Amino acid sequence: MFAELRSSFRPAVVVLLALTLMTGIAYPLAMTGIAQLVLPDQANGSLIRKSDRVIGSELIGQAFASDRYFHGRPSAAGKDGYDASASAATNLAPGSKDLRNAIQGRMADLRAQGLTGPVPPDLVTTSASGLDPHISPEAALFQIPRVAASRKLDPAALRQLVEHQTEYPMLGFLGEPRVNVLELNRELDRVGAAQKQ
Repeated sequence: MFAELRSSFRPAVVVLLALTLMTGIAYPLAMTGIAQLVLPDQANGSLIRKSDRVIGSELIGQAFASDRYFHGRPSAAGKDGYDASASAATNLAPGSKDLRNAIQGRMADLRAQGLTGPVPPDLVTTSASGLDPHISPEAALFQIPRVAASRKLDPAALRQLVEHQTEYPMLGFLGEPRVNVLELNRELDRVGAAQKQ
């Protein structure tokens, strides 16, 4: 009986080991190798470098607090936000008092910065991941008065900068127009440096 039991387990163990080798080792190594050959930048995290230093990623938002920069969406990922190891939303219900208080607090912060007019929702609400690197073009345009005043730049030039940095939906209909905040702020620094020269 023990011999029969052993012979019936043997094929199961062989199949388990073979599938583990194929799907757990060979397939991931093959996909990693192909990705490194075909799309090395994307396979390595779409990192953005300045000289030899990594300053961010096209895929992960960062906190910008200075009035001299455009700010991204608020983040609920981690204690201080934008923590890639703690990607998450707040999971607060639409009728939640905590959500309402958070939005009102963010609105008050924007008003304290001297920004007026209707506030774009993406400046007062967090994204599902908490790491969204993009804001809507409207959210970027809304912040122009603060950035222009802080940097002593022409608002019309900043509007052109936002328009130039706006990414449009793929194929004209997949997604929404968006602006990568880190890339916009890098371009803003380049414009500022060029004006000083």
